[in-house]
Amino acid sequence: MSVNIKPLEDRIVVKAVEAEQTTASGLVIPDTAKEKPQEGEVIAVGPGRFNEDGDERVPMDIKVGDKVIYSKYGGTEVKYGGQELLILSARDVLAIVER
Repeated sequence: MSVNIKPLEDRIVVKAVEAEQTTASGLVIPDTAKEKPQEGEVIAVGPGRFNEDGDERVPMDIKVGDKVIYSKYGGTEVKYGGQELLILSARDVLAIVER
């Protein structure tokens, strides 16, 4: 998936993975009872922030295509191109999900 959003510094753009619609026993979960997703796929990555001296960028640990788990209330939700996306700082990413 390509997106025309280029995040700045150490920010990333994530498309949230939809939560399960039903329980293991087959009960349907209504929208009002669903928890906010905390997992998503990285679709854009900024160039990284500058170090304390301001003379070189700190490399990013996250790359496009990574599946990540992020803070529940981190980032800013935006709607762009008919999709709901989340722009958050790399510091809000808690883990990269290994495949």
